[in-house]
Amino acid sequence: MSKKVVTLSGGVGGAKLVQGLSHVVAGADLIVACNTGDDFDHLGLRVCPDIDSVLYALGGLSDQERGWGRRDETWTFMAALKGIGGPDWFNLGDGDLATHVVRTDALRQGKSLSDVTAALAQGMGVKANVLPMSDDPVATIVQTENGDLEFQQYFVGQQCKPEVTGFVFENIADARPQAQILAALDSNPRAAIIAPSNPYVSVNPILDLPGMRAAMAASKSPIVAVSPIIGGQAVKGPAAKMMAELGKDVSVLGIAQHYQGLINGLVIDEQDAQLAQEIEGMGIATCVTPTLMSDVQSKKILAEVTLDFAERLAT
Repeated sequence: MSKKVVTLSGGVGGAKLVQGLSHVVAGADLIVACNTGDDFDHLGLRVCPDIDSVLYALGGLSDQERGWGRRDETWTFMAALKGIGGPDWFNLGDGDLATHVVRTDALRQGKSLSDVTAALAQGMGVKANVLPMSDDPVATIVQTENGDLEFQQYFVGQQCKPEVTGFVFENIADARPQAQILAALDSNPRAAIIAPSNPYVSVNPILDLPGMRAAMAASKSPIVAVSPIIGGQAVKGPAAKMMAELGKDVSVLGIAQHYQGLINGLVIDEQDAQLAQEIEGMGIATCVTPTLMSDVQSKKILAEVTLDFAERLAT
């Protein structure tokens, strides 16, 4: 078994756990498979929100108060854009804008998203191996009562208000999982961890890549998820709303049902301790611990507990 830890992550919630893991897993032994279904082109720039959330968190650049984007951000570009009647529905801070400009320029030169991400990580002093789930573009489409919406139009443009009826991941049948992610899983890592990200729009795009579920199942490593639901509510984002609209159980039971057959263990919050036995009846081991990550210390502690739990399952 290798020293590697493979983590499947979306944006803000996943980035918090990844930041915690970076304190207990050495450098490039931490492999982060980032969702790219949220990626889109805006004002001619390629924007990768989940990759950037992870990079900013690991680079110590994320805005802890706002919960997204870079700290000490300025907004001169957005003010100028609005002043000339440009599309101002999606905020691009000045520091964040630099990331998108560099990425877009490199992609136009023919570099892969993996190579571009590695260069950005190096520039931000990130030691972990941050990877896009695929170098092939996949687009998350949210099916709603008002018709199909590109993810950012649903999430930012319409602020998650339309009722969700389903999801489509465009081009996923032709997309290949990033090779380093598959190699890491094949090396029998210490653990494969599903971060507390939205299971539908952050994790499913990764898992639904052709061959990804099979690669995880073939690995001899324990697979552990951390629940994004605490006490029947999402810590951040529309996960609970989506679960309710899709008729799912808005609780850690719903998360367990979603991942049943894939994961060996589920980390749940103390608020949901009374549901542990029912989850274990589904064939999923549980670890009950505080899961709200409010500072670096709480992120590190949850990372340590999650890894210890995975290693206990391995034995």
